[in-house]
Amino acid sequence: MNGPAATRKFGEKREAIVHAAAVLINEVGVQATTLAEVARAIGLNATSVTYYFPRKEQLVVAVYDETLTLMERMAREALEQAEPAARLRHFIAAHVALRKRIRAGERGLVTALSEIRTLEPEVQDPLMAHYLRIVDLVRRFFGEWRDKDERALFSARAHILLEAMMWWPVWSIRYSILDFPRIEERLFDVLAHGLPARRGAFDPQQLVGNWRTPEEEEAGQNEAFLRAATVTINERGYRGASVNRIAESLNVTKGSFYHHHQAKDDLVLACFQQSYDRLSAVQIAGRDIETDYWIRLSSVLAELVDVQFFDATPLLRTTALQALDAEHKIDVVTRSNRLARRFAGMLIDGIADGSVRAIDPLVAGQVIMSTVNSAYEARHWAARFERPDQAIRTYLSVMSEGMLASSD
Repeated sequence: MNGPAATRKFGEKREAIVHAAAVLINEVGVQATTLAEVARAIGLNATSVTYYFPRKEQLVVAVYDETLTLMERMAREALEQAEPAARLRHFIAAHVALRKRIRAGERGLVTALSEIRTLEPEVQDPLMAHYLRIVDLVRRFFGEWRDKDERALFSARAHILLEAMMWWPVWSIRYSILDFPRIEERLFDVLAHGLPARRGAFDPQQLVGNWRTPEEEEAGQNEAFLRAATVTINERGYRGASVNRIAESLNVTKGSFYHHHQAKDDLVLACFQQSYDRLSAVQIAGRDIETDYWIRLSSVLAELVDVQFFDATPLLRTTALQALDAEHKIDVVTRSNRLARRFAGMLIDGIADGSVRAIDPLVAGQVIMSTVNSAYEARHWAARFERPDQAIRTYLSVMSEGMLASSD
């Protein structure tokens, strides 16, 4: 008699613990989330939590697994739609609806996946395999590929779409839920059909500037620290990028690190500053060439994606944001929004000169930011192409012609 009731109670309490942990991980990151804090959040003692999750790592895995399960369900439901446009609409609508539920007070529904890479391989690998299953489902939104080139194209679309949906919670806070239906429609429009007035137009010009990584012998020690930290954080996450690991990658002592930076947080902020300075420099270089604004913008995008794919120092992934304290996080997001607004300004000028079609430039600016930011994760994908420009053109085809363009 008591069996089903006890099982239900066990499941409800476990779910409450997982949701409380999800909220804390979103707010303060994995490292600062403790079993005691989780227990306090739901009025339990720490011993009660350890009954369900003896180690914090088990709870963290459960939190990530629940988010991935939700993402997989959303992808499967979208894939059940009859054709690519309906699948894309359904997937975007599901993410917008999720954010609306969270705004209405539902907590712990989804967790940022940024710190999965900080986990030990034995628990990280199954989670990454789960994520790759989601990527494969999203890749199939666009149909069955006929050859490896079309598979590569559909992979780029899936990657960019997933990143856009994961970036959406960050910039959605600037909008009322009353505006969500319009944002949903504009987001679909940008992703489905691209940006230029002449669909498929893509003729980027070479830009000149000093944002490229200098030769090894030309780089100072501080520059080398920033490079090593950026790459290590991108690959291993904030928690996995220990001071020892960064110092060892440069074959220097830990003391040498602290000679340049008082704490790791200072280094992360310096990496963000350098990345945003470089991104801004590319934007200005492209904005000031004499041509129409779509060519200016596509030149900027091609250069930034080239940096993300092939330069020794990529731009720092925004996943490092989660580990920063609230004050610094706000500063970094504010600068990111300014860069997105500069993209929006270029789009507005392109609409005025007729080279960009009539889209919502603020929404498109955020899609551009997530597309550039996520390009680092596609480095292995890009390396499979015979020529770098082929990889860049294929990846940015989402911007130049949209996800629903024919691949013929």
